[in-house]
Amino acid sequence: MPIEGGGAVAPRRRTTAWQFWGRALIAPYLLVFLVFVLYPVGYGLWLARHPQTYVHLADDPIFLRTAINTLVFLMVAINLKMIVALFLSGFFVHERWWIRILSVLFILPWAVPSIPTILSVRFMLNPEWGVINSTIFRLTGNDGPNWLNDPTLALAFSMLMHVWKSLPFWTLILVAGRLAIPAEQYEAASVDGATRWQKFRFITWPSMRGLYLTSTILSMIWTLGDFNSVYLLTGGGPADLTHVLATLGIRYLRLDQVDLAMASIVVGLPFVLPLVFFMMKRLSK
Repeated sequence: MPIEGGGAVAPRRRTTAWQFWGRALIAPYLLVFLVFVLYPVGYGLWLARHPQTYVHLADDPIFLRTAINTLVFLMVAINLKMIVALFLSGFFVHERWWIRILSVLFILPWAVPSIPTILSVRFMLNPEWGVINSTIFRLTGNDGPNWLNDPTLALAFSMLMHVWKSLPFWTLILVAGRLAIPAEQYEAASVDGATRWQKFRFITWPSMRGLYLTSTILSMIWTLGDFNSVYLLTGGGPADLTHVLATLGIRYLRLDQVDLAMASIVVGLPFVLPLVFFMMKRLSK
């Protein structure tokens, strides 16, 4: 339709049936995202908005110990897990029938639920009737140690639980990376008389370096949010000395300090966001 000034009104586009039903079907997912993702995050940031909250958090000696525990957990558990996964991936790529059986057994810790497996280990470490101390008493006649009453041992066992539970997953990822390397490269290296170490150094590692780094960064992000390994095994004890950032919020919630609970989560964002940015930047390449 012509209008004053020589222009024309563009006809209104009608919504097709496919567009209508497409929007109708995606609306519930958007609603779930708003209610269960954006709202809790926004509400948590609103509760932890006061600077005085972070002052109180920093003054709590448990928070300093928790920050140190988190750094130790990340540095030790992740590097140990990824290095062991790298070398185990070289073992599981061999095509032997007994290795295939071992691979099925190896993946079970990752496949089974966390709660019963970690609680079973906690029962095994019980100083009075746990199977470990019972075996020590039968063999030596002496009582075994109270494993989870020592903060260093308790944190070490928590890290071992994390490694044991997630090691199969990262081993499978690195096995897939090894299988993507052309076999002709190894055959040519064998003809040239290369040793196993030289094959790993000049063929395997250059081909898998990017995958290994990306997996390590992703594992670090997930480990920062690992709640089960510490809370189910030690409960943050003894005396709240084995908490990590993922479990510290529960302590404050039990003390009815909701603002500190939210603040303990928010302080982890400066660690997580750069890792997410760096990983997405790598993946975009």
